[in-house]
Amino acid sequence: MEAHYPKYLLYCLLIAGSWLLSCVLHFQYFQSLSSSFTPPRRAALVVLPAALDASFLPSPTVEADDKTVVPSSPSPSSPPPPPPPCEGRYVYMLNLPSRFDMLRDCVDGSPLFDDIWSWCAITVNAGLGPKISPAAGNGTAGIIPSTGCTDQYALEVMFHNWMRRYECLTDDPSTATAVYVPYYPALELHQHLCGYNTTARDGPSEAFLRWLSSQPTWAALGGRDHFMVAAKTTWMFRRDPGAGDDGCGNNFLGQPEVANMSVLTYESNIWAPRDIAVPYPSYFHPSSSGEVSTWQSRARAAHRPFLFAFAGARRLKGQLAIRDRVFDVCEASARCGMVDCSHGLEGSITCRTAAKLVGLFTSARFCLQPRGDSFMRRSSIDSVMAGCIPVFFHRASTLEAQYRWHEPEETTGGRRSNGDGDGRRRRYYVLLNSDDVLEGRVDIEEELSRYSDEEVAAMREEVIRMIPRFMYRDPRVRFEGEKMRDAFDITMDGMMDRMRRIKNGEDVALKGEDDSDEAAMAANDS
Repeated sequence: MEAHYPKYLLYCLLIAGSWLLSCVLHFQYFQSLSSSFTPPRRAALVVLPAALDASFLPSPTVEADDKTVVPSSPSPSSPPPPPPPCEGRYVYMLNLPSRFDMLRDCVDGSPLFDDIWSWCAITVNAGLGPKISPAAGNGTAGIIPSTGCTDQYALEVMFHNWMRRYECLTDDPSTATAVYVPYYPALELHQHLCGYNTTARDGPSEAFLRWLSSQPTWAALGGRDHFMVAAKTTWMFRRDPGAGDDGCGNNFLGQPEVANMSVLTYESNIWAPRDIAVPYPSYFHPSSSGEVSTWQSRARAAHRPFLFAFAGARRLKGQLAIRDRVFDVCEASARCGMVDCSHGLEGSITCRTAAKLVGLFTSARFCLQPRGDSFMRRSSIDSVMAGCIPVFFHRASTLEAQYRWHEPEETTGGRRSNGDGDGRRRRYYVLLNSDDVLEGRVDIEEELSRYSDEEVAAMREEVIRMIPRFMYRDPRVRFEGEKMRDAFDITMDGMMDRMRRIKNGEDVALKGEDDSDEAAMAANDS
């Protein structure tokens, strides 16, 4: 038996060697096979217990290009994919002939830029006007100086610059929900506002409307899907056709072509609404929501030593009695801050100085807003930007009556009767009857003194919360990924909704337009 040990040992070595060689060959084969495939990016290695079948596990998650995709079959109950972000919001912008370009003379080196009364001066800085240099102690450093000294009639230029960057522009008018007309009727009228015969005032805009109504885009709906901006109040474009050469303004909004269009003005006729009011541009044009929040915080923290404030000018020969009364009250009270704009050119320049106006309005609790040449004032928007509670003397002057797209839709509490018994909300503004003030039944200072510190703080907070809705951001920027919407955004939301309803044959009356509402407003105006 011992003689066979070498043979048995040889058999064992051969078997062991064969087994080892087989293992090595199998290992190399599977290694080369696996190396021919690129593993998924960030694929997780799942190790199953020996007794667990893989069919009990959910489908594996595979990551491709840093986006997680879970393989699954579509479910009949799954919601449809969201529509494209521009669906129902496409806008076609007309190209106008050069003869209708109001800025054709505003070229580099033109002396018109040095004339503060020239429309060229208001077009710089994307329509925001010349940049405001920092001024120590005015409370606006870091916010207001970064924008511009914006002219109140600059919205046509600002809006055009904003529309050039509108994310839903299209070159195909057949796919557009609306057609934007970049004509500047206010700047055109500015050249011959007053002191010209009716032919000089009406002729240029009539020639433009003849051209516009001959365009292919007009034929589809007769201009009902067209919209534009006219940066003055509605009254400057509604001259009585039967009037003579005296007076100011033209009849642009009275032309039959314009009757079909949607026109954005600073003030609309609330008794016969045909155009839509949008806010005047103020001095605050932020580049981010962070700037807005910073400015709101400053408005909350501002020291306000004055009970009320007013900035404006008297009218010749007592044409506006309520303004004279406001002047008399302010001049007689140590609790009123005032900027007097009555002294010719000097007064006008003073009231164009952002630092003076912002400094005044951030130092007062209430800001008086008596009507001027029309019911709505740019000062009302300036007071909102400063967190100053506006005080109105006519229903038609209120933000509620004019800016129905921008004024908050929902408010609660905070009512105060003021003796007029109509039960309207008093959350963020005060409305005094002008007749009661003029006839001595209401004393402005006494009435405003009745509001407690708590009431004032609550009203001011509502005003400050409204700032984003009434401001126009820098038209060259977009608040990427942020929910804050400014006056541009809200205007376009309202306009696109209006245009969709027009194309669907629906009623396009603005919110709150009913006979009883307008009758109540008319009854309270004087």
